[in-house]
Amino acid sequence: MDFLIVLAALLFLMFAAYRGYSVILFAPIAALGAVLLTNPAAVAPIFNTVFMPKMVSFVELYLPVFLLGAVFGKLIELSGYSKAIVRSVINLIGPGKAIATIVIVCALLTYGGVSLFVVVFTVYPFAAELFRQSGIPKRLMGGTIALGAFSFTMDSVPGTPQIQNIIPSAFFKTTTWAAPWLGLAGSAFIIVLGLTYLNWRRRQAMAAGEGYGTALVNEPAPFEAERLPNPVLAFAPLVLVGALNFAFTRLIPLWYGATYSAELPGLPKPLVVDIKKMTAIWSVEAALLVGIIFVLIFAFRTIARRFAEGSRQAVSGALLASINTASEYGFGGVIAALPGFAVVSGALQGIPNPLVKEAVSVTALAGITGSASGGLSIALAAMSQTFIDGAQAAGIPMEVLHRVAAMASGGMDTLPHNGAVITLLAVTGLTHRQAYKDIFAITLLKTLAVFFVIGLYYTTGIV
Repeated sequence: MDFLIVLAALLFLMFAAYRGYSVILFAPIAALGAVLLTNPAAVAPIFNTVFMPKMVSFVELYLPVFLLGAVFGKLIELSGYSKAIVRSVINLIGPGKAIATIVIVCALLTYGGVSLFVVVFTVYPFAAELFRQSGIPKRLMGGTIALGAFSFTMDSVPGTPQIQNIIPSAFFKTTTWAAPWLGLAGSAFIIVLGLTYLNWRRRQAMAAGEGYGTALVNEPAPFEAERLPNPVLAFAPLVLVGALNFAFTRLIPLWYGATYSAELPGLPKPLVVDIKKMTAIWSVEAALLVGIIFVLIFAFRTIARRFAEGSRQAVSGALLASINTASEYGFGGVIAALPGFAVVSGALQGIPNPLVKEAVSVTALAGITGSASGGLSIALAAMSQTFIDGAQAAGIPMEVLHRVAAMASGGMDTLPHNGAVITLLAVTGLTHRQAYKDIFAITLLKTLAVFFVIGLYYTTGIV
């Protein structure tokens, strides 16, 4: 019965997300509903002593990352840099390779720190024009953008500033550059198989005489030539963020040491900060802040008249995304406290291999919640110490735990109720019936990549 209560809470939250209801509202409802069925008297105490502290702890750590990332992405859009990047990649590769071009553009933007939601809005008009010129069915656009924005640059490529690559650092005391060779190998696996699959689907459609399509909705206006920033200048902030993230990851521990004690007159006692735990977060925040300043300096005239409105939109989006994930984090904290979760945890404990155990746990919870960051947060909040103990007993570095957890979060997260999938389909004017088959194929490849990386580690020992 205890297990069924936990399962019902998870299914209820998944159903609410699928139907488009706010996770901020329904995560606590689902969590407290499970508590009500377990111990009615504990509902109010659990809400105030478990759900809210867990939710607030997530906001405390990651809200600045969400805010800075959203503002940086919005400035890249307002400055015209995103359009210049798209145009330069098209000119370099050629419009005839539309699928590869869109994947590369999405990857450059997400690895440069632009939110994947912003990437969807930015890339869609150009993707539509390229697909239309090349006679590629529009329905393949969903899988193409998913491959470029929702997969390897989200959690596999070392150093990516996306939140899925940052969350594990707080639990394993690692950096965003953890296990670089495994991350690169996993990225290559996803890219090669993903492009192979999408091009096979393109050839199938063309052999059947299928073109771009007719009677389509939400079609952007035809692409019009306009004066755009120099491509070198457009790429510069993306390169700068990546380089500074790498540099700060190494410099911050040198500046502060292992711990830092902050003493101020108003503090009752010195505050001791574990620098290793905070290095990855501070590095990304500092890099994004410098990137924002760079764009403001070099594109101020273009940005100035729309900065107030654009920054409001960026902050609103960041707040919504962070509170959504934080609410799921609080939900996970409550579920982890219930007796039914002990049943689930016990079943996962039966998986003898620590890396497989971590991968299955994270990707299952990411799939259930429909959120990579949400599922990752829930899994690590509840079971990170178990993963650490198992890895230490097997002599597995924490960097490998970090990379497997990050990649697993982006595995089965993109089920039909995933927020990014719903946004992608809404923006492109496609339906689940038209486009989800190819998005799901990328989801399966991404999940398979996690186990490829695990196998590669055990076979070669590379990190």
